[in-house]
Amino acid sequence: MSMAQDERRALVVAMTAAGPDAPTLCGSWTVRDLAAHLVVRERRPDAAPGILLKPFAGYLDSVQAKAAQRPFTELLEQVRTGPPWWSPLRPVDAVANLTEMFVHHEDVRRAEPGWEPRELTAEDERNLWNALRRMARMAYRKAPVTVVLATPDGERVTAHSVEGSEVVLTGPASELLLHAFGRKEVRLTATGADEDVRAVHDCDRSI
Repeated sequence: MSMAQDERRALVVAMTAAGPDAPTLCGSWTVRDLAAHLVVRERRPDAAPGILLKPFAGYLDSVQAKAAQRPFTELLEQVRTGPPWWSPLRPVDAVANLTEMFVHHEDVRRAEPGWEPRELTAEDERNLWNALRRMARMAYRKAPVTVVLATPDGERVTAHSVEGSEVVLTGPASELLLHAFGRKEVRLTATGADEDVRAVHDCDRSI
């Protein structure tokens, strides 16, 4: 079983425990809204382009709102079973859904008071580091200073490079990945001038 599949199953467990009306780290979305997003992403190829393309966002919102009205248990079952056989995501589930499932699992977990980071295996952290390296430049493209991502065991990647100041974010790959996806509920160490660190934390990291 891939890490993406493990995270998918753990996400459904977390959603079930939290309940449909619980908050998430996805703005105003509840757990129900997040489940509807995942179902539409994997089962409505006609609406999924709206996730990335603004001209199609209105249609996506209407499809997702309708999906959210379905029974919560039905939504969770479709999240659990993943892309259907005809979905273009199914053959690449292990790669295409790794960050999606991990980040949204944490969106549910870390919306709860008193959350603590999970202890992931070295293999899982390596998988997330590889994913992070592929998307780091896109995530930090709007940073006003150079951004370097580093793990405690010595891995480093320059996510964005400009003349002048530098900020180094250090932490496990899992925490770095969440930060790269715009999440603020993370445990990282940041080195650099205070104003530069604030600028990196506040910059638009949407992908």
